[in-house]
Amino acid sequence: MRAILSEGTRATRDRTRRICDVHSAAEALNVIRDLSQTTAVASLAQAFDAANHELALVGGPVRDAFLGRGINDLDFTTPARPDEILALVEPLAEAVWDIGRDFGTVGAQIKGERVEITTYRSDAYDGASRKPSVEFGDSLEDDLRRRDFTVNAMAVMLPQLTLVDPHGGIDDLVARRLATPAPAEESFGDDPLRMMRAARFVSQLEFSLDEHAEWAMAELAPAIERISAERVNDELVKLLATDNPVEGIRLLVSTGIAERVMPEVSALRLEVDEHHHHKDVYEHSLTVLAQTIDLEHQRHPGAPADVPLRLAALLHDIGKPDTRRLEAGGTVTFHHHDMVGAKLATKRLKALRFDKETTVHVARLIELHLRFFGYSEGAWSDSAVRRYVRDAGDQLERLHILTRADVTTRNTRKADRLAHAYDDLERRIAELAEREEIDAVRPDLNGEQIMQILGIPAGRVVGQAYTFLLNLRLDEGPLGEDEATRRLRAWHDSLASNESG
Repeated sequence: MRAILSEGTRATRDRTRRICDVHSAAEALNVIRDLSQTTAVASLAQAFDAANHELALVGGPVRDAFLGRGINDLDFTTPARPDEILALVEPLAEAVWDIGRDFGTVGAQIKGERVEITTYRSDAYDGASRKPSVEFGDSLEDDLRRRDFTVNAMAVMLPQLTLVDPHGGIDDLVARRLATPAPAEESFGDDPLRMMRAARFVSQLEFSLDEHAEWAMAELAPAIERISAERVNDELVKLLATDNPVEGIRLLVSTGIAERVMPEVSALRLEVDEHHHHKDVYEHSLTVLAQTIDLEHQRHPGAPADVPLRLAALLHDIGKPDTRRLEAGGTVTFHHHDMVGAKLATKRLKALRFDKETTVHVARLIELHLRFFGYSEGAWSDSAVRRYVRDAGDQLERLHILTRADVTTRNTRKADRLAHAYDDLERRIAELAEREEIDAVRPDLNGEQIMQILGIPAGRVVGQAYTFLLNLRLDEGPLGEDEATRRLRAWHDSLASNESG
C-alpha cells in the first residue's frame, strides 16, 4: 500500500486514525514531515531525486514516529548500488564509512546527523554459513518483504512523503502485535537471529508475538546455533537493555531458544528454592531481574541501562541446579551455589564473547550476592564491614542493588527486616568511609616502604608482608605508620624464626 502522507486516501486516513490508540497519527505524520525538512534528510532526498534514484526512510524511524518514541537512527533504502550511493553521499557528508559495503550499506555523517543508506536487497542463509548471502534488488516492496517484522516493514518515500505499507504494519501497530511480512518459518529460516530479535521487540515495544511466529520460533530453535556468538551477544545485550526484558526472556525460554543460547537460565525451571516456596528458582530469578531494574532506576534515574548488573541478576542463582542436595528430613540445600554460579557464568559469558571486564564483574557479583545475609543474621564487626567493601571493590554499588533485589519473599515482616538490615549496612559503610576512606583501603605502608624497613628486595616476601598489613588494616582500622612499622618488624622476625626452626 502506498499513500501520500500530506493528503491521504480515505483508507489510509481510516487506518492511521486508529493509530490514535498508539500515538496520534497527525503527530506521527508531523514528526516524519519535520524530519524530512531537516538539512541532512532534505539534502539526501534532493540528491537522490536529482539522480533519478528512489530514496525511502525505512523501518525503525517510521515505526517509532507512529509509536511516539524518539527517533535516534536514520535508516534509508534505495535501489542505487553502493558505488552510486557513495558518489551521491560523499559531496554532502563530513564523514563516510563503508564497512558494510559488501552488504549494500553506506554510513555517513551529514550536517551532524548519522545516517545509513542500504541498497534494496534480500538476505538468506544457505543453512550452513553463519553469515547471510546478499542479493541486491530493484523493488521497495520486495525489500520490505524480507524485513524482520511488519512494523519494521514500512517506508516513507522521499521527497514525496509517500507511505509504503504493503504488509499491514499500521494494523499491527494498532493491535500491538509482532508478525512477520513473509511466513514466519521463511523469515526465521532466512535469518535465525530474528527469533532473538522477536524477544527483544516483545520487551522493547511491549507487543505480543503472533501465534504462528511463536510456533515457528519453537520449531526452528535449533537454527539459532548457526548464528555467530557475536551476533547473539549483540541481540542479548539489546534485550537486557530494555525496560522490561523479563517478557522477552520468557519467550526465549518457552520456545527453546534460551536452551541453546544460555541453557543455564532454562535449567532454573527444574529447581525449587527452599527460601522462596512460592516461586521456583526460575521465577525468582526473573523477579530479581525486574526488581534490579526498578532499583537501578530509583538509585540512578536517567542513567543508561546497566547490562552487567542485569546479567548478574538473571544469572545469580545458576549454580543451584548443580549444587542441589536433598538432606535428611527432606530439606533441599544449595551449598556453595554462589561460587559454582560464578564459574558457570564466567564460562557462559566467555562463550558468548562478552568482554573480559563484564565477565569478571558479573562473576564477582554472583560470588558475593549471598554475603549480606550473614549480616542480617547477626551484627558484623567493623572489620567484617571493611572486608565486604574491600571484596566488592568497584562493584559495591551494583552489589547493593543486586542484594536488595534478591529479597523476593512474600513475608512482609521478613522483607522489612532484611531491608532495614541493609539500610543499616549501607549506613555503617558510609560512616566508615567518611572516617577511614574505606572505599580505598590500603595498608599503612606501601611496597617501597616495606622493602626499605625490612631491607629486602622485591619478591614473594614483600607480597606476604603487604597482605599481612592489609589484613591488619581491615581488622583494626588505620594503625599509623609507626605502629604498622612495629607490627611489620615483629611479623618478619616471626617469619624468619619459623623458617630457621
